[in-house]
Amino acid sequence: MLLDEDKNNDRISQMRDNEAEDLAKILSQKYKIPYLDLSRITIDLDAIKLIPKERAMDAKIVVFQLSGKRIKIAIVSPNPEKTQLIIKEFQQNGYIIDLYLVSKNSLKRAFKRYDELSEYIEATQGIISISTEKLENFIEIASNIDSLKKIFFEANISGSNRKTSEILEMILAGAISANASDIHIEPQEEDIRLRFRMDGVLHDIFVFKPATYKLFLSRIKLISGLKLNIHDQAQDGRFEITLQENSIGIRVSVIPENYGESIVMRLLNPKSISGKLEDLGMRPDFLETLIKELKKPNGMILTTGPTGSGKTTTLYACLRKIYKPEIKIITLEDPIEYHLKGITQTQVEAERDYTFAEGLRSILRQDPDVILVGEIRDLETAQIAINAALTGHLVLSTLHTNDAAGTIPRLIDLGVNSNSITPAINFTMAQRLVRKLCDDCKEAYTPDEKEKDLLKRIIETFPKKYSTPDIEKVQLWKPKGCDNCNNVGYKKRIGIYEGILINESIEKLIMEKPSASEIFTKTRNQEILTMKQDGILKLIEGITSLEELQRVIEL
Repeated sequence: MLLDEDKNNDRISQMRDNEAEDLAKILSQKYKIPYLDLSRITIDLDAIKLIPKERAMDAKIVVFQLSGKRIKIAIVSPNPEKTQLIIKEFQQNGYIIDLYLVSKNSLKRAFKRYDELSEYIEATQGIISISTEKLENFIEIASNIDSLKKIFFEANISGSNRKTSEILEMILAGAISANASDIHIEPQEEDIRLRFRMDGVLHDIFVFKPATYKLFLSRIKLISGLKLNIHDQAQDGRFEITLQENSIGIRVSVIPENYGESIVMRLLNPKSISGKLEDLGMRPDFLETLIKELKKPNGMILTTGPTGSGKTTTLYACLRKIYKPEIKIITLEDPIEYHLKGITQTQVEAERDYTFAEGLRSILRQDPDVILVGEIRDLETAQIAINAALTGHLVLSTLHTNDAAGTIPRLIDLGVNSNSITPAINFTMAQRLVRKLCDDCKEAYTPDEKEKDLLKRIIETFPKKYSTPDIEKVQLWKPKGCDNCNNVGYKKRIGIYEGILINESIEKLIMEKPSASEIFTKTRNQEILTMKQDGILKLIEGITSLEELQRVIEL
């Protein structure tokens, strides 16, 4: 019975629709205005925004297509004064108008497109707003990874009733509340996997339906300025999340893979790099050495480490440490990830042939005191940076090597003259990030014999000024997991560091084009801890675990 009733209602509705269209056809002949059924026409969102929704509904009028100064307008009657006034305004503003008569039902369908307008404008601007209330709600109820997974599951974020924009907003809000650095969306054979990288480690969060993923992919491409019709090439883009207190940049990478396109979104939260140099985990003597070198008016400081080892955070902290109104600091980055107050930041643009080398030449004409070069990749950039360090500028940069000792051989491999390296470089350093044990749940334990032998081997190499602990009394710590740390046993990360001062003895060695091991041996009398030694001390102090340290560096 209910089925028959539904069919009858559908027939009645169809009859009414047909009657409405028939009436519109009659009126179109009366007013000599072409009839149109808007349900068969693509409605341009750029066009309908020419009239505010409330005014359009009040005047029973809609602009449904736009091409330059030519617009197509749909009305139900040419008689109302409000309709005539809007048409007159468009004519006065130089628009060429094609007028069409439509039914009231047809116009109502067009008005529904206004619901998509805010989402469309937001997408074309590359900006997404997340309400403070929604974010605070996520932070309050997502106390750990399990509760975050539960939120996504109960919200059925891949359900058919969910808007694509709403799904994206939920994922971004969840990632921000979890302090994730990256969002990974990976097509599998039968489903789509969502993962968050937190404190350097990936965690499974949710599984998507493929149909939802396709809409989601298009949405991300749209707001990050990527081409929707390209599926077999890698693309990079960017958009922003606006929050009440700040904006977070999202760097997007899309690459083709076996089952679709893999998406990685990196969250560039200014809060993540706002720490002071003193809070990064450097030993007091190491910090004192670095600050002393930062105070010099010229020379070069190089830092090295793999992607995600905190190099950018360290260099930005260095810039904040030395910044003052009377000096000019300019950066050259690829790309600019975080904005620093009071500092001039520029960006490499390969498509305009604005490379690191070309950009560095331009920067030198801007009368800087301090220069930060995002990365030294080639001989040309290295030579310009070194010349800048030799001519009265303090230069900070990064280089790809495994340790501090490897920076000199790397520069020589690039083709830099040894005679230029020795007077230019002041200090080289290397770093890694290790996860910190959660203070609320970490557990102490006595190391076994194998672990004691490992500790002993490294502790015996400590500089003389460091008091070595009694191996038999050493206590180590391991993760347990609680609500405060997402049940993983770790919360936040801290750096481990090593450095080399380029003094007279090192300068003489550089002239002989030494290997990294020869430089390392020569620097032992500087009594600066290596990353291994720094890591072992943080291990004994209960800051991190042996398992975590071994994950990051080879012991």
